[in-house]
Amino acid sequence: MKPRAFVLTGSFLVICRAPLYLRELSRRGLRILVVTPASWREQALAQMRDPTHPASVIEEIAFTDGDVNTDNSFTAGVISGVRAWRDRYDIAGVYAVGETLVEPTGLLADALGLPSPGLRATRACRSKYLQRWYLPEFSPASVVLPPAARATFTAADVSFPAVVKPASRHSSSGVETVRDPAELRAQLDAYLPHETVLVEEKVAGQEFSVESLVQDGRIVFASVTRKETTESGTRTFVELSHSVPNELDGVNEIILDANRRMLERLAFGCGIAHAEWRVDDTGRAYLMEVAARTPGDGLSILYSLATGAPMEPELIRIALGEPAAYPAPRRYARQVYLEHEPGQLGDVTVDWPGISPVWVGEGGLWPEVAPAASDDPPTLRAVLVLKDRGAQLGPLHSSDDRAVTFLIDAPTPAELDELEMRVRHAVRIHTLQPAGARM
Repeated sequence: MKPRAFVLTGSFLVICRAPLYLRELSRRGLRILVVTPASWREQALAQMRDPTHPASVIEEIAFTDGDVNTDNSFTAGVISGVRAWRDRYDIAGVYAVGETLVEPTGLLADALGLPSPGLRATRACRSKYLQRWYLPEFSPASVVLPPAARATFTAADVSFPAVVKPASRHSSSGVETVRDPAELRAQLDAYLPHETVLVEEKVAGQEFSVESLVQDGRIVFASVTRKETTESGTRTFVELSHSVPNELDGVNEIILDANRRMLERLAFGCGIAHAEWRVDDTGRAYLMEVAARTPGDGLSILYSLATGAPMEPELIRIALGEPAAYPAPRRYARQVYLEHEPGQLGDVTVDWPGISPVWVGEGGLWPEVAPAASDDPPTLRAVLVLKDRGAQLGPLHSSDDRAVTFLIDAPTPAELDELEMRVRHAVRIHTLQPAGARM
């Protein structure tokens, strides 16, 4: 009899930063098989041999070549790696932890007859222009520019300000506001030659996300997260905070209704959807984009703090075809990314009893944060430094440029806001300026 196994896909770092998936699968006695880009080969093999590292429970890893900015470039390698496993293991489930391999993971599940979001959802959720094609009801006015069309495109029908987006990237990379035809042309010329680009109406309004757990096409949990970005002060859209659940009045019903209809249009089957929405001053919900994988940043931690229960075991249950459920939030939680002065990162200090900054760097593991009790007082849970000491800090063009973040939770929104202000005053990012530089 072949041993039962489960396939996790995505960036090796993202998989290891979510050790509850590995722990849950190991607890069940399933062999853990991982598919990840080949750029992680050396680090992954070393950490598998370290008995103190979460990766030590991984049975095998298949490495695949590809480029995250190029459609379908990973697919052949993923299929090649898993074909060998199909002969040696009884594969009971597959799940895409990170963005990189969502689409080929959908193909794996389809061929193996396993629960997944489905072929339409996994394809459309990796392509911004396909989301506009399938979901016109929720889309801002937009133009899709394949690579060959970019050079000759004119701005005759574009209303400014507009937003320009590369269709296949993630982490807000390359997403910019342009204010006139000259800025639009410069931005179009800045993308890689093979990239498809969207030029879109800029939607004014608060940004939100919805995390939805879906099983057999039925939403078993959905919650609205309020977001803040760099948009107000710059041309970019880098996320600066997530608040769980949303406490603003009058929008949850609008967003959740639109989100439900969006999932129906995509025929979303089984898994988690992370959808980003804006609501304008007329009350219309616009879909910015949707992903068919675990939400990024610290959102999984925030939902654990808000509900008192981790989300990862329920996602494994969905991927295995077992009945799943998840509780509603009963606390308020927030992650804040602090802005910084450009320069070399010298130090981060925290003036807070019992809390020191945790230097995780760009490739390290985040500390585990235990779920909160419902009657916990307002609490600072962690301050994380996401860059190494000495790293060069610059403007926030994408999520990868952020350097310091903290996680907090409280019984009420007012207490959460007050706690955020206190923590902001307690955390200091010390940057070193080059000789002669002006502050």
